[in-house]
Amino acid sequence: MNVSADVARLAGLADVADVADVADVAARFGQLLHSAGLRVSPERSSRFAAALDLAFPDRTSELYWLARVTLVNDRHEVEMFDRVFAQVFGGLVDPADSRGDLNAAPPADSITRAPQPASERPAGQPHAASSPRPTIAGERPNPADDDEPDRETIIAAYSAEERLRGKDFGTITPDELVQLRVLMSRFVLAPPLRRSRRTARHARGRRLDVRATLARAHRFGGDPAEAVHRRHRHRPRRVVVLCDISGSMEAYARAYLQLLHCAVGGARAEAFVFATRLTRVTMALRVGHPEVALRQAGQAAPDWAGGTRIGAAVKDFNDHWGRRGLARGAVVVIVSDGWERDDPGLLGREIERLRLMSHKLIWVNPRRASTHYQPLVGGMAAALPYCDTFVSGHSIDALHEVVDAISGR
Repeated sequence: MNVSADVARLAGLADVADVADVADVAARFGQLLHSAGLRVSPERSSRFAAALDLAFPDRTSELYWLARVTLVNDRHEVEMFDRVFAQVFGGLVDPADSRGDLNAAPPADSITRAPQPASERPAGQPHAASSPRPTIAGERPNPADDDEPDRETIIAAYSAEERLRGKDFGTITPDELVQLRVLMSRFVLAPPLRRSRRTARHARGRRLDVRATLARAHRFGGDPAEAVHRRHRHRPRRVVVLCDISGSMEAYARAYLQLLHCAVGGARAEAFVFATRLTRVTMALRVGHPEVALRQAGQAAPDWAGGTRIGAAVKDFNDHWGRRGLARGAVVVIVSDGWERDDPGLLGREIERLRLMSHKLIWVNPRRASTHYQPLVGGMAAALPYCDTFVSGHSIDALHEVVDAISGR
């Protein structure tokens, strides 16, 4: 069949800069390959779209291999795939060159051709360099394109998810906050393990289980021929998160409440919020539906967007929760910018006290993302000497540092 005619009917696919939907590009390109005789199913086109979304190729050679490994399943289909790819994406890459054959000729139906002398070109055919994009066989060139400056061909565009990953939590919109909830649900908090006092039967245990060994000896006429051993169990350490919801942290608190919801549901973490006083929101965040959980957590904290009393809040936690065992051997995460209204000395003493009870103390300060940031604020300067890890956590990409710090990596 005439592949060039199909390309001409795909208005806009040869100029990918006019196509913003990556899934639409993958689907239409897969449909064209299917029409050319290749066994391309919708499932393969979906894999191609997913590969474009993840890899984000910036060169045509990278796009070629992404399409080939996801859409071609037989070596006999490579030749036809090369012909279709060269026509659709403007002949910007020679597939033979990508395969390492430097002496191979370009595809027969390639769009790009060597410039012809003016005497040999048909009347009305423009020079190849005068067109902002290669001319498709069977397509009538647009005279208006002669005056249009050359523009860079965009192979793929950033998806909404990719843009949101690097965006600061303080600048996200309410609609992006809903998308942020989906991304945060993929985070898995894996705190380090601690040895429990309880034991369990194990073949390589060092402790002899006398009672189980004697009970099993009845099988052998009272002879303890088979010994039963036990060893200590290991369980994940508790994760405790204290999130600042004062006025200076309000923009970031909306995002971190969603992270608290994921942490409470996945890692069975304990969640507290504070501004002028400390409020435990663990039970409110255990509700399965995110919108209901976040609404209940906001209603449980009457001091939302109020003043900042970090030292008093940490002291309240140490007196009523940490001393009772909630912080002993736990990984404690404090999310705050460190702007303390009260005496910074109180915060320093309470942070030191909290560090002695906990296994690890992590301070997350979104202001740290700035290149000019220095921890000179009174509260931050007093607490920083007792912190094991100091990270920014201002975006989805920066949250990986927080997750790695919790897991001990």
